[in-house]
Amino acid sequence: MTDPTAPLYSADALRDYGSALLQKAGLDASMADSVARTLVEGDLLGHDTHGLALLAGYVKEIESGGMTPSGAPEVLSDRPAAVLWDGKRLPGPWLMDQGMDMLLPRARELGTASLVIRRSHHIACLAVYMLRALQEDMLMLLACSDPNTASVAPFGGTHAVFTPNPLAMGFPLSQGGVMVDISASITTNGMSNRKRAAGETFAEEWLIDASGKPTNNPQVLFDQPPGTLLPVGGLSHGHKGYGMALLVETLTAGLAGHGRADPPEGWGATVHITLHDLHAFGGKEAFLRQMDHVAAQCRNNVPIDPAKPVRLPGEGGLKRRETQSKSGVRLHPSIARALQDAEQRYGLQLAQALI
Repeated sequence: MTDPTAPLYSADALRDYGSALLQKAGLDASMADSVARTLVEGDLLGHDTHGLALLAGYVKEIESGGMTPSGAPEVLSDRPAAVLWDGKRLPGPWLMDQGMDMLLPRARELGTASLVIRRSHHIACLAVYMLRALQEDMLMLLACSDPNTASVAPFGGTHAVFTPNPLAMGFPLSQGGVMVDISASITTNGMSNRKRAAGETFAEEWLIDASGKPTNNPQVLFDQPPGTLLPVGGLSHGHKGYGMALLVETLTAGLAGHGRADPPEGWGATVHITLHDLHAFGGKEAFLRQMDHVAAQCRNNVPIDPAKPVRLPGEGGLKRRETQSKSGVRLHPSIARALQDAEQRYGLQLAQALI
């Protein structure tokens, strides 16, 4: 987590700054607004490796042509409850917003609707999109893979096949909601990059080197030959993370018909979104009765450590978002440093700290 003594920034000012920088780099204004809002929401929720930490990389992608700065996705297949887009490497957060706009009325009419996007650019923090599911009375499933790179080996192997392959789920409760945002690997590429840049190691052995020896040093990902991230479950039970990675691959690359069997195009994503309308099955009231009951059993569970009560996934993030929206957002110190070059090129400055 970000240092609690780090400076505080206005969320609105950060959104304006992010959008302005993306537009200076050449991104369409409406897309820049969507991307900036999504990145700041990631920081509001506390996902500080997938918030504005991504902004400098996105700017470089626009400048190099890796991210398409304007246009629209191509509809490759369109059935009432199942749609496939070619994202044409347009910005991932904007594609996600467009996809949700398209899916919501279909899910309300049909009960369930799914969209798969091939050749999207990076979609940032998956948990951010769960916020809309909570607001719209939807159960949302979201999966993402990047067919253009690999850093996670299959269980028992030493050569990378998968990315961390995140999987997210969100649904409302009578009070708040649940937002699950997990990956099939124990840690992520973003956190590994940050640790390596800071000369830090992980608290536990979450990686293996090229020979399969466990290590806590993220440097092995950059060695030649490279090491890999371990799947969820680690050396003893990594078959679980391996199974999750395969699930994400089928939902994304498999259904998209585009993935690791195709030539790499650069940093990007293949995305799967499914929305289930709570009113279309047992009804919202029945859904809440069941899930509120489960939530209460979790929250009221006797904790191992009384100082660490059981929380629901996303509960801490929602509280953090509420607090930071009012009092300011804490940014990891590496973010400002990473943005200095782009600021100099475009004559912009990161929003001034509140304190």
